[in-house]
Amino acid sequence: MPTSTVRLHRVLRAPPGRVYRAFLDADALAKWLPPDGYTCRVHELDARVGGRFRMSFTNFSTGHSHAFGGEYLELLAGERIRYTDRFDDPQLSGTMTTTASLRAVSCGTELDIVQEGIPDAIPAEACYLGWQDSLALLTRLVEPEIAEG
Repeated sequence: MPTSTVRLHRVLRAPPGRVYRAFLDADALAKWLPPDGYTCRVHELDARVGGRFRMSFTNFSTGHSHAFGGEYLELLAGERIRYTDRFDDPQLSGTMTTTASLRAVSCGTELDIVQEGIPDAIPAEACYLGWQDSLALLTRLVEPEIAEG
């Protein structure tokens, strides 16, 4: 059964509300969540407690795709997002739970992510590498202050 847990920490130069929105907006997720070398298609996203989401990542080199989805368990605006994830692939069985905690700090947002129940078929170090790519993309999405004009 799945037993791995990964923990990540970042400080972003963006307000918590903007970081929070990046986790719940389908277009934003498609831009930052897939690690380098993958594209993302969001098939469903109902951002409310009890709401569901569904998406797929496709390896751009091979064309191989894997789909997954889950349910939002907790949504506290600008503070916390907790959701489940399940892969469609039976080789990646089990339910993961991810918690993203946000806290306003002097220079922006402190972000802590804990992902629990990662299937044994996914090495924790590979999961860390994927999250590092994703968080770099998240940073590039939420940090710029772009004036309308």
